[in-house]
Amino acid sequence: MVKLGDTFPNFFIKTTVGEMYLNDWIGDSWAILFSHPADFTPVCTTELARLVQLHEEFSKRNCKLIALSCDSKETHLKWLNDIKVYAGTLQEGFPYPIIDDENRDIAIELQMIDPDEKDAQGLPLTARAVFIIDPKKKMRLSILYPATTGRSFEEVLRVLDSLQLCDKHKVATPEGWKNGDDVMVQPSVSAEELKSSFPSLTIVQLPSGKQYIRKVPQPN
Repeated sequence: MVKLGDTFPNFFIKTTVGEMYLNDWIGDSWAILFSHPADFTPVCTTELARLVQLHEEFSKRNCKLIALSCDSKETHLKWLNDIKVYAGTLQEGFPYPIIDDENRDIAIELQMIDPDEKDAQGLPLTARAVFIIDPKKKMRLSILYPATTGRSFEEVLRVLDSLQLCDKHKVATPEGWKNGDDVMVQPSVSAEELKSSFPSLTIVQLPSGKQYIRKVPQPN
């Protein structure tokens, strides 16, 4: 199982836009690999359609998207027009590739199999996994949803914003944080460094007397 901070496996992938190694496709970008149980299914269609609508937002953040299920490339290609119509777009082409994992090699290695969901042949299907991979090919986030629960890709976008911000500055993002909200200085930042790096600091006074909640405006 790939853990946070591990180098993500460099799979050879067959996709709707050709065959390649995953790392070659990622290049110097961030990437999000997300799986869905099956093509031509209702919840999956809503998810992939929302990502069509949000694709430009991810692109602005230098992040590529790639989907995966245990269906074939040919089935994926037939499904694309349904997704675009549900997304309310008539654009040419499709903004991100979908991986053909009919043999379930990737799904098994990444432990994305949902034991309660099976295809017509009784073979297990992929659950709704999300993996965020950074430009160094390190896994930075892993979430696994059951097949019956659709994901919020606005939340995935929010997490991507947090990861990219916290990589650049010694801050952390609190519960419910949105891009532009105040952030917290990481506990590892010393009192001396606070003065030079975070002049607009607010320390929340707590009953314990410990000054560990240190808020600052989001760095640009």
